[in-house]
Amino acid sequence: MNGLVINLTRSTDDVDRSSVAMVVAGASVASDQDTKVFLSSEGVALAKKGVADDMHEEGFAPMSELVSKYVAAGGTFLVCSPCAKKRGIGDDDLIDGATIVGGATLVALLADGAGSLSF
Repeated sequence: MNGLVINLTRSTDDVDRSSVAMVVAGASVASDQDTKVFLSSEGVALAKKGVADDMHEEGFAPMSELVSKYVAAGGTFLVCSPCAKKRGIGDDDLIDGATIVGGATLVALLADGAGSLSF
């Protein structure tokens, strides 16, 4: 893969951190990097339809805009399967561009040379 994997562990519980992660993700995909945001822990909420609509940190674009521009530019979200299951999030709940995956998917991307950042 090469490219970049961003591990995001926050969402509505830390809109500031989530916003920074999505700005970086947007910059990465806009720079023609193969970019994936791996949502884990509380971050999985960001993949649920409607959640980003209520997130806006002062000084940043609204989260719904950051997410939609990221996906429109070709970025994808990988949603931690056990994290989503714990929070009652299934495939039907997901926004466009998000897929529920197991940990092996993340390991394979990293083993294939992807850089990584965690927020």
